[in-house]
Amino acid sequence: MTAAPPDRGEDPRRRIPRTDDLLALPEVVDARTRLSETVLRSLVTHAQSRARSGEINPEDVTPAVRAAVASRNATILRPVLNATGVVVHTNLGRAPLPPAAVEAVVASSGYVDVELDLVSGQRAKRGTGTRQALLAAVPAAVHAAVPEGMDALVVNNGAAALVLATTALAGTGELIVSRGELVEIGAGFRLPDLITSTGTRLREVGTTNRTHQADYADAIGPQTTGLLKVHPSNFRVDGFTSSVSIAELRTLADEEAAGRGDGRPLPLIVDIGSGLLTPDPLLPDEPDLAGALTAGADVVIASGDKLLGGPQAGILLGRRRTIQRLATHPLARAVRADKLTLAALEATLTGGPSPVARSLHADPARLRERADRLAAAVGAPVVAHEGRVGGGGAPGVPLAGWAVRLPEELAPLLRTGEPAVLPRVHDGACLVDLRCIPEPDDGRLADAVRAAQARLASKNSSRSPGSTGDHPDQSHGSGR
Repeated sequence: MTAAPPDRGEDPRRRIPRTDDLLALPEVVDARTRLSETVLRSLVTHAQSRARSGEINPEDVTPAVRAAVASRNATILRPVLNATGVVVHTNLGRAPLPPAAVEAVVASSGYVDVELDLVSGQRAKRGTGTRQALLAAVPAAVHAAVPEGMDALVVNNGAAALVLATTALAGTGELIVSRGELVEIGAGFRLPDLITSTGTRLREVGTTNRTHQADYADAIGPQTTGLLKVHPSNFRVDGFTSSVSIAELRTLADEEAAGRGDGRPLPLIVDIGSGLLTPDPLLPDEPDLAGALTAGADVVIASGDKLLGGPQAGILLGRRRTIQRLATHPLARAVRADKLTLAALEATLTGGPSPVARSLHADPARLRERADRLAAAVGAPVVAHEGRVGGGGAPGVPLAGWAVRLPEELAPLLRTGEPAVLPRVHDGACLVDLRCIPEPDDGRLADAVRAAQARLASKNSSRSPGSTGDHPDQSHGSGR
């Protein structure tokens, strides 16, 4: 018996597979261990919608679901090869974690003794290992400069550390700060707004370019509850300038405390920003935690995910009595760091060199060798290129290096390729700098560039005269 011919008037949407059948596909069933039911249903619904709109044929829905499930991860965040030459790239999550820190995060993702003494079975101080690692990372000379002893506290980021310090130490009194240090940080956040939101009143002294010790001395009064010094970090003022050192501010704070007669100290809060532990000859003007403590700061604030090369965290290091005052303030609970951050920070301090340190101190000759190898693989020239520290650290300090110069049109193709590559677009060119690329990834980078070049060639070929959709006789919507 001959089958009846298909109904030419049949709606092709009737051939779209049922939701239940798609959810029962082996690939979908297996994916339930890593993706939620909501996500899987959304992938199925999306494929069906594409067929209903005519974007794909009904017969292509099942393959589309299989492909979508295979490529979908539990997070939409994508790993990126940083080819900009900017070491601490805020838009890429700042510091890439060292291998030891990555291992620590994985190990601490389950149950860990973050707040428990396993010997006694009793509750213990939170993050003891991280605190000990921070104190051990500071040279013995610094400990000697603070005879009363030092302590450390970790919160969830640098801004939280500053808020906690000003709230707990300055309260609703006046905090004196130089006008030249009232900085704006990323995404439009301004430190003055951040501080005054806590109820602390700022007393600005000096001018944008010059502030003297006498400016602070003249401003100190009965309402003064602290002195604040902030490293500008993301900008630099040159020329006719002057500022007051931490040591000079320490002298003023001690003199004021002695003059009050009640033994009440005048806290000196120092925010160094990017988080060097000790001096780095490569960054001679960048302040460090050790130097600020030795000079007399009561508490020093720094970020963990910048020059320190660890996770996002706010580090508070200082005199024991000051840190204890911060740790027992109610706000400390609201801004405390989680177990993953504590584990990653401890491992960053106790493990080997961080990727940030390696990138900052990369050998220019070795960078040139790697750039030459990539250039030969992709048929492009090598040009001199200056990298940057980034993340508000060491503004204006060049990092001598090299880049492979490619056509600017390759930049979006590199960003959307696999793996994703972020180059620097400058002066009409797409520059690929290998400073921040782990050397084992050089081959992946070369493959990504070649794939982008092939996509660009295919795109240009399809637009050449005589090709479909790009014929010179076509109007392209010009109105002819």
